[in-house]
Amino acid sequence: MSLPATSETTAADPVLTAERDHLALAASCLTQMRTAAVAVTDAGVDAWASERLGAARAERLAALAHDPGVPAFFGRTDADAESFHIGRRHVRDAAGDPVVIDWRAPMSRPFYQASPADPQGLVRRRRFGFAGGELTSYEDEFLAAGEERDSDVLRQEIERPRSGPMRDIVATIQPDQDDIVRAPLTESICVQGAPGTGKTAVGLHRAAYLLYTHGGQLARTGVLVVGPNRAFLRYIEQVLPALGEVEVDQATVADLTARVTVRAEDEPAVAVLKGDPRMAEVLRRALWGGISKPVDSVQVTLTGRRYRISVERLKRFVDDLRRAGTSGVDDQQVLHYAAGRERLAMSLAEYARRLKEAGGGSPTDAETRRTARSAEVRAFCDAVWPAVDAAALVCGLLSEPDRLARAARGVLTEDEQALLLWSSPPRSVRAARWTPADAVLVDEVAGMLERTPGYGHVVVDEAQDLSPMQCRAVARRLAAGSLTVLGDLAQATSPWSAADWSQTLSGLGRPDTTVRPLTRGYRVPGEVLDFANRLLPRIAPGLPAATAVRREPGSLRLRPVSLLAGPLAEVVGELAATEGSTGVVCADAAVADVVGLLQAAGLDVAALADDGSEPTRVSVVPATLVKGLEFDSVVVVEPAAIVAAEPRGLHRLYVVLTRAVSSLVVLHAGDLPDLLQA
Repeated sequence: MSLPATSETTAADPVLTAERDHLALAASCLTQMRTAAVAVTDAGVDAWASERLGAARAERLAALAHDPGVPAFFGRTDADAESFHIGRRHVRDAAGDPVVIDWRAPMSRPFYQASPADPQGLVRRRRFGFAGGELTSYEDEFLAAGEERDSDVLRQEIERPRSGPMRDIVATIQPDQDDIVRAPLTESICVQGAPGTGKTAVGLHRAAYLLYTHGGQLARTGVLVVGPNRAFLRYIEQVLPALGEVEVDQATVADLTARVTVRAEDEPAVAVLKGDPRMAEVLRRALWGGISKPVDSVQVTLTGRRYRISVERLKRFVDDLRRAGTSGVDDQQVLHYAAGRERLAMSLAEYARRLKEAGGGSPTDAETRRTARSAEVRAFCDAVWPAVDAAALVCGLLSEPDRLARAARGVLTEDEQALLLWSSPPRSVRAARWTPADAVLVDEVAGMLERTPGYGHVVVDEAQDLSPMQCRAVARRLAAGSLTVLGDLAQATSPWSAADWSQTLSGLGRPDTTVRPLTRGYRVPGEVLDFANRLLPRIAPGLPAATAVRREPGSLRLRPVSLLAGPLAEVVGELAATEGSTGVVCADAAVADVVGLLQAAGLDVAALADDGSEPTRVSVVPATLVKGLEFDSVVVVEPAAIVAAEPRGLHRLYVVLTRAVSSLVVLHAGDLPDLLQA
């Protein structure tokens, strides 16, 4: 049954009264758990132990943080012998008995997976409705009796207005989503998710599930979430903390590769070339090609005696180490360049040690290490295996035609080499006008020089827009861990976007990753989704169209106008007066004009910037920043201008049209693209 949220009805219902009592008990127990965490004292064993205890206590308190607007539980499962309340985190009473079961626990899975056809031991599933943190209604589904019904509570939660950052979806996870969320840590997954299918939420909830299930392992190796821009990361930043997971790194590819200061942008053709996987081979040649052959013998001093090492033996040392660094398996280096330089120094010292031992001496390890650091050994390494700065190498490669030609011979054409070269070489590395694609190249070289620390699991959102070289940058942070790749080929807007997932998954180092489709749209109304799907035959032929689980008559309005100013202010003013968030999306070049028109009409609006700042309740959003975001209401201004602004403009428009949760208004003075015309 489902009860409305009226005091006359709910006050007399003993079930609702009992559930409210349990909610109060859970809140009280959670308070006691926080009090106990605060009371943990430092035994004063040593400074390291004190530091670790303080960090663990702070993390525990953050995980137990209480949000008064978020109830302790959202569902309940009843089997023949026992019942469990399901919530965002485990809550126990003073005796240690469970009051609420964490949604990630194995015993919680039937709440998401049980059906009348497969009740999984459940007699009943109960969902709860809340308003402002207060329990207002409940709804029962009798699975053992074969009852199958649409859930009003579930629908209301999905449709609830969402101002501000993205929220978790633990109360509304569907079986197809749950299968992905609970996939094993050892399995890498690619989610091909149509708009509104919840792919971002699924990826974040999988991270939370893996941290719960493999906490010890992932506490050592860490979890990384990679997003397309700072606005997106700001939008999703509260999801994992709301689930009790606070130790997760979030970054853009630009953050990961920020080894140089970016001050310029490449032309699209240049950016595509710099993102080409062939650049990895060019950089490898440029780095390892700087090693030269020894031309003379070297005298090495060990414990006061000098030992001569022949040029033939020196050549053997260099050749063996260079081979170890350039003959990796599956594109993984066996030896990094900087480590090879150190090993070369130790090879000379160890050889001198063997010569001394052959003469009856017994040098110590410390004496051998001192020899490896001696002036003559360092001078030899500097001449033969020179130290390299990643930024300096890339700067030289893009500035010097002869140097680029040597590294790119047989890999890039002469025309491609000419396209790469800077028109005005900088006076110094610091003065270079680096672009985002240059930064990725510098990061590639840095990864060849030294091992990049890796994570146990990486979630990559909007992965369809990554260049092959950006994929390699993410793969370096993955090490031996697993991946959750999220994206939609129909929303691919970058100039290097591929037609299928094979190139991206190969670049990420996991070519055998399973692609799992999500095609049921839970968030976008059917009328809006059907309208946007008209673009699919041209932008993603062969890709299955998303289907919506709900329809909202009146959710789509197409409004041709002669002038934008009046109708735009009218529509935005009308939407701003309703509950929820509103996004006014336009071509990037039109943002300032749209903001000016709306502010002149007395509306409180602001432009969304890619600086991590939080969107206002009514935001004017550049089309290039809207990917991954959602708003209760969306106003699209001049679709034709959005299409004309970039080569993959139709893909961008598809993204823009699918950001609305409740309603979409399309305002256009020009013609709509032909596929969208009635």
